[in-house]
Amino acid sequence: MAKTDFIVDLSLLSGDEPVADIDEIRQFNPQRHEMEHLTGILYEDVDTLRCAGYKDVGHSEFWCRGHMPGMPVMPGVIQLEAVAQLSSFFAQKHDLLGAEMVGFGGVDSARFRDVVVPGDRLILMIRLTKARRGRMIVAEFQGVVGEKLVVDGTILGIPLPVQSVRDHLASRAAQNVL
Repeated sequence: MAKTDFIVDLSLLSGDEPVADIDEIRQFNPQRHEMEHLTGILYEDVDTLRCAGYKDVGHSEFWCRGHMPGMPVMPGVIQLEAVAQLSSFFAQKHDLLGAEMVGFGGVDSARFRDVVVPGDRLILMIRLTKARRGRMIVAEFQGVVGEKLVVDGTILGIPLPVQSVRDHLASRAAQNVL
């Protein structure tokens, strides 16, 4: 992939002027505390189904101490979680899936091309290629540090059966109480 073949032209992204901050992200995404992996949203285009956001990777991330001691490298699964949160934010904000909550449905062809380390700003970009209301969303994604592609692939989002999960958890809690 050529350096200039980004989902969103990097010159359109201004980290100084996000279009959505953490408070707006929290209106659409349920993750909190150490599981929040978006810092801001930089770009949205509903007509072309593209969105870009970022994660400022800090030195106190929960994984820094153990992955890997003396050489903290952002785990690929956390990078994928950040992409999933960006996809979920975009789908929920624009009600593309028609679901109470979007869950991680899968990933295809993910390639990790370079490391992400504390101090980096990981720019994440998605382009939805399929949005089947009530069924799934599919998005091509890219992650960039500076102007270098560090991760790319395809991610799937599915509607989570929220009430079913709540009922299951309540049932488990009742069993432990009895």
